Amino acid sequence: MKNHVPSVAAVVGNIDMYPQTFAATVIVQKKCRQEVVDLVEAMVARINHFRDCTGKKPERILVYRDGVSEGQFQEVMRKEMVGIRNACKFIDPNYNPPLTYIVVQKRHHARMFCKYLSDAVGKARNIPPGTTVDTGITSSEGFDFYLCSHFGIQGTSRPAHYHVLWDDSKFTSDEIQALSYHLCHNFGRCNRSVSIPTPVYYADLVCTRSRLHVKRALGVLETENEYDDGSPSGIHLPHRRELFKNLGEKAICKTFSKNDLDTLLQKCVEVVDVLQNKMYFL
Repeated sequence: MKNHVPSVAAVVGNIDMYPQTFAATVIVQKKCRQEVVDLVEAMVARINHFRDCTGKKPERILVYRDGVSEGQFQEVMRKEMVGIRNACKFIDPNYNPPLTYIVVQKRHHARMFCKYLSDAVGKARNIPPGTTVDTGITSSEGFDFYLCSHFGIQGTSRPAHYHVLWDDSKFTSDEIQALSYHLCHNFGRCNRSVSIPTPVYYADLVCTRSRLHVKRALGVLETENEYDDGSPSGIHLPHRRELFKNLGEKAICKTFSKNDLDTLLQKCVEVVDVLQNKMYFL
């Protein structure tokens, strides 16, 4: 059962003119799918929510995308941009805002150090927040850059790697880098800047939370860290399946179709109406 646990994707978008308040749409989809399958529905929800709160549709759409390997950049971007465009057309056939698509990578082996120790900050002598590298070690074919947006408290700071795959707005490199840096300063859990833009961080929190709901529903929570009551690792407790008990029994008997299972799992990650447009994931 554990090997068939579906993956969870989250689309997080701001609902105010100044990106301080965000809301999320969660999508349960087939495991190992890198692109967001039902992006149209999620984007329609995010755009409509922004319009409901501000009275107007977004004039530009900037997408910060996490969780994509370099070999999948073009394929994922192409499929997801089609989904975003279709969402805009669904809302209004004449609605065609400029779209900027940026992939943010956290897992890489690049590290930066100050040439002069007098420029380093903190006990670990890290590069100062805001340091940007867009020449020398970046791609000669595309537009990418490294941005260290946070203050390294312990160990060597790891900058985020940004890949600008599409830009209808024709932002300059300074504008995109400054915007990305500024978006690292409004994370609700911390009074410091963080290592990646806030909406990316929030999407990761939403996915982590929703994934636990799915695992609990399917009865595959195993490790001590995944149990909030400190249950021993490797032990499946019956009461952990109560939330989805009927589904589990019928799924084992194969009386549920795959579509039924997908629908029930999607309901499992949805929050109550009063919280759907709140930052419940903080």
